[in-house]
Amino acid sequence: MWLIYALLSAIFAAGVAIVGKMGLKNLDSTLATTIRSVIMAGFLVVVSIFLKKFRGFNWQVMSNRDWLLIVAAGIFGALSWLFYFFALKSGPATPVVAIDRLSLVFVFVLAILFLGEGFSIKALFGVLLMVAGAILISIK
Repeated sequence: MWLIYALLSAIFAAGVAIVGKMGLKNLDSTLATTIRSVIMAGFLVVVSIFLKKFRGFNWQVMSNRDWLLIVAAGIFGALSWLFYFFALKSGPATPVVAIDRLSLVFVFVLAILFLGEGFSIKALFGVLLMVAGAILISIK
């Protein structure tokens, strides 16, 4: 099931790049990111209510560490989108997205360092191909 979710994520991320680039034509990228984030938050609250995700939820279940990590993830996400929209505003969509997707390269390294995930030559080769692909897509 994770593969289907990942593919749907990729499809919707492509949509964000295209409609986001179109929407940035007459709008400051920081303001666009802010508006997008407010819309996302509202949408996710509605989805969470509809799916009954708040039922039985207790805020005390989360430890201080959990809160810190979720807040950090939120800040990282906001910074990611802020810089993504800066890049989309000033550059062509395809290379911007190709470079943005190099986040997988960083996840590969950080997952090894912080999550103890395994390292393989096959995965390293895949990461190097992604870097090469991003470079090829980005150069004129």
